[in-house]
Amino acid sequence: MRLSKFPVVALLSFMAIAMFHVSDAQNTPQDYLNPHNAARDQVGVPHMTWDANLASYAQNYANSRAGDCNMVHSGGPYGENLAAAFPDLNAAGAVKMWVDEKANYDYNSNSCVGGECRHYTQVVWRNSVRLGCGRVRCNNGWWFVSCSYDPPGNFIGQRPY
Repeated sequence: MRLSKFPVVALLSFMAIAMFHVSDAQNTPQDYLNPHNAARDQVGVPHMTWDANLASYAQNYANSRAGDCNMVHSGGPYGENLAAAFPDLNAAGAVKMWVDEKANYDYNSNSCVGGECRHYTQVVWRNSVRLGCGRVRCNNGWWFVSCSYDPPGNFIGQRPY
């Protein structure tokens, strides 16, 4: 049973000011995969692979948010993590925001303690094996990053790893 209609990971990951400075260059699949897989290595979970269909979905959704940069989830069939930041946000910075939530995840109780952790648990969700991400600069100057995960994670009563 899912926690909600949308994946639980469909909560906001938002920073008022990002601590990352990057160029406007597009990120490569490896720029997203490497930090995801590094986090998965830490908990002994197999690596994810890049999926062009998921990447297209994520990029199309990111593009649809360019007009307002609102942290609203797509409601699609995949697990989803979102991030937005100003002045810059690259792939590694977005994934770092999600992975930094590890400090709030308590494995013994399989719950978040002291803050949000469900972006992190989606990153390391054992059954999520395909990844696709997209990034867009919004009209307000912020960056918006969307990553889609298949199969989705964060099911009530299940541990990520």
